[in-house]
Amino acid sequence: MKIPITCKVITMTDNEVSMKAFGKLQDSSYRVGNDFRPEIFEATIAKNAEDHLSKLLLEWNYPWEGVVTDLKTGLKKSAYPTQNRLNRIACAISHYRLWAVCVKTDKPMLIMEHDAIFIQRLRYNNLLEDKYYNIIGINNPIGNTRKSHEFHKILQQSVDRENTGIVPVPTIDNFDIPQGLAGNSAYIIKPKGARMCIKAASEHGLWPNDALMCKQLIPHMGVTKAYYTNTQRVVSTTT
Repeated sequence: MKIPITCKVITMTDNEVSMKAFGKLQDSSYRVGNDFRPEIFEATIAKNAEDHLSKLLLEWNYPWEGVVTDLKTGLKKSAYPTQNRLNRIACAISHYRLWAVCVKTDKPMLIMEHDAIFIQRLRYNNLLEDKYYNIIGINNPIGNTRKSHEFHKILQQSVDRENTGIVPVPTIDNFDIPQGLAGNSAYIIKPKGARMCIKAASEHGLWPNDALMCKQLIPHMGVTKAYYTNTQRVVSTTT
């Protein structure tokens, strides 16, 4: 039986770059033959980031400069190049809000950022039927994450023991460096995974979403051996 999936795209509707990128994403989904329609999810933006942070009872707990060792987790938190700090916070909150929607609806969700683009049809039924992985990255790592070629090589050499098309997130760095999905611009999240992400934000404070969603904090994260999305290389609205 076909399992339905909802696709939410974090988009700034008052931003021309963001809306144009969403249009390209939607066109690419139609072109590859996906049987779902990407839907706009109104992003948290800089001007309402602090208000959303307060209403969600969250605290930002990530450095803006240098490297800080998080005493509770033992992880090294390295500052991201960020011109407008509120943009970075807003991006993390947008993902957090969608995790909350996933938990509330109790249904799996495909979360995307506006600059993602489909490169082949997403055959997701086996991904949703898998009982082990709670978060599944579907993005091409090349050019979209640290040590991307090493990430790609380890991923492709990993054995898909259950024949689901999913393998564990590759280890590309020391144990104290947060490691997760390739870019975090396109991933399937199941309610259990969403609850884990929300719990991590509650326990450790809010971090950039791609740092918080690391395998050291969130168990049972995987990536697909086939790459279904890439990024459009548009001007970043976060940095």
